[in-house]
Amino acid sequence: MSDESIKQIVKEKYGQAALRVVKGDGACCGSASSRGSSDPVTSNLYAAGETAALPAEAVAASLGCGNPTALAELAPGEIVLDLGSGGGIDVLLSARRVGPRGKAYGLDMTDEMLALARANQAKAGVDNVEFLRGEIEAIPLPDDSVDVIISNCVINLSADKDRVFAEAFRVLKPGGRLAVSDVVVRGAVPSELRKSVELWIGCVAGALEDEEYRAKLAKAGFEAIDLEPTRVYRADDARQFLAGAGVDADAIAPMVDGKFISAFVRARKPSR
Repeated sequence: MSDESIKQIVKEKYGQAALRVVKGDGACCGSASSRGSSDPVTSNLYAAGETAALPAEAVAASLGCGNPTALAELAPGEIVLDLGSGGGIDVLLSARRVGPRGKAYGLDMTDEMLALARANQAKAGVDNVEFLRGEIEAIPLPDDSVDVIISNCVINLSADKDRVFAEAFRVLKPGGRLAVSDVVVRGAVPSELRKSVELWIGCVAGALEDEEYRAKLAKAGFEAIDLEPTRVYRADDARQFLAGAGVDADAIAPMVDGKFISAFVRARKPSR
C-alpha cells in the first residue's frame, strides 16, 4: 500500500463513519466489521459525567482508544490542538477544561467528520473551539503556537509518522507537551497483520512498536518521553478486532495475546 492509498482509504472509511452517526446508525471504529459499544478498542473510555453535557452525536462518533483530555492535565488558558479530531468529543472536552481564556483546535482531513464536529460544537454551545481542515502531516498552524497537542488513536493511521511528529514539534511552543492516546505494539506480530487494509483502518496494522515510538519522538526533538499502558488486549479482544479482516482470527489471536496495547504517550518540547 502506498502512503497516498492508505490516506484515501482512511479518509473514505472515517467519512462513512461520520455519515452513519448523522443517520443515527451508530459509529464504527473503521473496521470492516460493525463495531459498537462492546468493541475492545473503543469501549468504556469516558466517564458518564464527562460526556453528559455533550451532544449524543459527539459521543457516538468517538473512535478513539483512550481519554487524552483527562490524562493531559489541561490547565485554564492553554491552547490545545487535537490531531484527527473526528466528531469533536476530545476538542469539546478540552475546551471546557481550558476555559474561556483558552482555546481548543481540532484538525481533521475528512469533510464529513468536520461537518459533524461543527454541528456538535453548535449543539454544545462551546465558543472557544475552531475546527480546521487539513492533514496531521502538514498542520495548518504557525510555529510555536500551541501549548498542548492531544490525539486519540489517530497517529497510528498515518503512513508518515516521522512527519507527524516533526509537525507536532514545530507547532508546539517551547516547553509545550504532547499527550496522546494511541495503539502500540510490544514485540513482533505476524506479517499478514501489517498488510491488511482493514486492520490499518482499525488502528492495528499501522501501530508502532513501543521502542520505535520512543525513537521517532526523540528523533523529532522531544524529551521526557513516557509511554504508559492504559489497556492491554488479550487473545479474546484480538479475535474481535481481527474479525472480518481476511485473516485467520482464531489462529492469530493467541500469537498476539498481550502484544497490542492502548497507551498514553507523553513528551515535551524543550524550553529555550
